[in-house]
Amino acid sequence: MDKSPIQRAIAACENSKANLARRVGVTPAMVWQWENGIRPVPATRCAAIEQATDGAVTRQELRPDVFGEPQPIANRKAG
Repeated sequence: MDKSPIQRAIAACENSKANLARRVGVTPAMVWQWENGIRPVPATRCAAIEQATDGAVTRQELRPDVFGEPQPIANRKAG
């Protein structure tokens, strides 16, 4: 089964909800709620998650309804 974008973000932060939470300024409980679909990742946190994961998870992947569908990797601009 494929991981969701938020699960991949957690994995990119040493597989730790606490590490991701600290990097984006929320509680680990909030990250748990995102992971379990209780609350969507707020659009205002997507850029911070993208930065915390060094671009491994993009804002488009987290919230395509807000930021548009993700581009294929070959079409992404080099950082």
